[in-house]
Amino acid sequence: MTPMVDASSYTAFLLAAFVLCVTPGPDMMFIVAMGGRGGPGAGVMAAFGVACAMFVHAVAAALGLSALFAALPTLYHVLRWAGVSYLLYLAVKAFRDRSLPGEESGNVGPGYRRAFWQGALINLLNPKVILFNIAFLPQFVNPELGHVPGQFMLLGITLGVMGFCVDGSVGLLSGKLAGLLRRSRRVARGLNVFSGTVFTGLAVRLAAAPK
Repeated sequence: MTPMVDASSYTAFLLAAFVLCVTPGPDMMFIVAMGGRGGPGAGVMAAFGVACAMFVHAVAAALGLSALFAALPTLYHVLRWAGVSYLLYLAVKAFRDRSLPGEESGNVGPGYRRAFWQGALINLLNPKVILFNIAFLPQFVNPELGHVPGQFMLLGITLGVMGFCVDGSVGLLSGKLAGLLRRSRRVARGLNVFSGTVFTGLAVRLAAAPK
């Protein structure tokens, strides 16, 4: 039976993906900020949202959606400004947050769900991530082996799982550290300001990024 992926290409992909995952970037900074605001669970769920979004990007690459950006450059800018707006919305919420840990203890479930969806949306609304995956994943796909969509899916799942292991650990640690620091309203307020500053910086970075 013909293998779905080439072993040497997959090994090279694993090495490249690991380097990408452990290199600090916007997603990791976002997850650190989420862990700082919402605790370990929120950090892990934000990382899970980002990982699921990465799989969606793999599906998009498999379907050849790069043609949409080529044919409709406006779509790139629509996604970019939607992402900027959402990040600024999160920044405003963080700057205005005056709550202490435990004050919303009865609303833990929805908070985790929000962390998941926020992580997914931030990743999905970043056209630079879409373009990166469209350029990165095909390098490790061998059309001669067939099963091209399956190869994309395998690479996407691998990248998502590896990213979740790294980012989930980062979110967990940042949440635990923040939990140790959040002993006073002043410290809690400082962490919220830090999170808002991170969100604002990511928004500015995305807004300034050319196509």
